[in-house]
Parts: sequence; C-alpha cells; structure tokens
Amino acid sequence: MRKAVVIGWCIAALLSAAGGPAWSGEGDDLFHRGIIEPSEVIEVSSQVPGIIESVAVERGERIRGGQTLAVLKSGVETAQVELARARLDFGKRRVLRNEELYQKQMISIHEKDEMETEVRIMELQLQEALERLKLRTIVSPVTGTVVERHLGPGEYIGEGSIMRIARINPLNVEVVVPVDLYGTIAKGMKAEVRPELPLRGVFQGTVVIVDEVIDAASGTFGVRVELSNPDHRLPAGLNCTVRFQ
Repeated sequence: MRKAVVIGWCIAALLSAAGGPAWSGEGDDLFHRGIIEPSEVIEVSSQVPGIIESVAVERGERIRGGQTLAVLKSGVETAQVELARARLDFGKRRVLRNEELYQKQMISIHEKDEMETEVRIMELQLQEALERLKLRTIVSPVTGTVVERHLGPGEYIGEGSIMRIARINPLNVEVVVPVDLYGTIAKGMKAEVRPELPLRGVFQGTVVIVDEVIDAASGTFGVRVELSNPDHRLPAGLNCTVRFQ
C-alpha cells in the first residue's frame, strides 16, 4: 500500500522531534524538516488459504522482485496436476491412434473432432491445475527489505499477512512547507536532502508531489521528494532537512 501524506501527523511529528518550527533559515537557504520513508510498505498475504510449509526469508533480509517468500502445503494441488497431465497424455495418444482410422474413413469427421476437442479441454484442465499449484508459492511483488514476519511454518494463513516488506529504493521524503512558498515549488524541481545523525551527507532528490490542498490550521502544505537509493545506503525512518533548489 502506498503511503499518503498526512499533513497534521507530519507537523506534529516534526515539531515534537525538533522542538520548534518545521523550517529554518532565510531566503534561498531555507531548510525544511522532513521524514525519510519507504516508497512502499506492503503486507504480503496469500490469494488462497492454507498451511504454511516453509518461509524462505527472515526479518531484515533484502529481497528482489519475484523471489519466493513462502510456500504453502500443496499435496492435493500437485496430485491434481499429475492427474490432469496423465489424462492429457492419454487423450493425445488416442487422437494419434485414431488418425489412421480416419484416413481409412473408418471413423467420421464428427468423431475425430470430438476427440480433438476433448484433448483441448484436457489441456485447459492441466493449465488450470498448474495455476492452482502456482498460487501455493508466494513471491515478492517488489525489491525491498523484510520489515516484519508475522507467520512461520505450520501456521495457517487466511485473510491476514505473512510478512511486511518495505521498498526503500527509491525513498520518499515527506516535507511540510509553509504556505508562503506555495507556487514556488513544482514537480521536477531538485532538492538537497540532509539526513540527521547517525548519517551525514547531502543527497539529491526530485520533487514528485506537491499537494494542492493547504492545511488551514497550520498554514502549510505537503511536498514529496523522491530519493534514489540503489545501494540501500540510506535507511527509512530518519529525520532530515530539505532545501529546494
């Protein structure tokens, strides 16, 4: 689920952490306080209920999109695949044996068409069985990091989630900006992001969202800066300061 910018919460968090306003400095050197967050946080669940047979990853591990995260018990589904495959093999042999009879006009075109249609139905049944078996393997939809694992082998998965994963490349920097600057910040604008301790350095980001709804109570609006993080150097959850260029 993609996180939305919640202006009131951000202001409270920033003021609480900094003990002052969410911006400092003057003119072109105005710095705004922000929070570095994952670009996506996803609760990984299963399309079908079942008992978990194995979980391939643990909390804190980096994972790639398409990687197997967990496998459900699938004895019944495996047997259905084998049964569908055996029926299909038999149907194909039957069509092959009767081809010669058709050439000798010992069976009608209707009988030949009926057998070929049965084979096509068997192919679809095998495809359906394979898809059902595929649902028992849960793969990661994104490249990211396992934040929390909820279930393990032997446990039942129904409507809940097995684990939570966070996509931290790119990162989102959520910034609260005073209304006086509305109209001066636009999508595509570059921004300098300076994480607070324990990390130091200046990172270049790009503005991707500028809220068009002002928070009247605080006289602020929200801005999201996207920050590339291919080597996972930056963790999510840090406070930072941002200067728009």
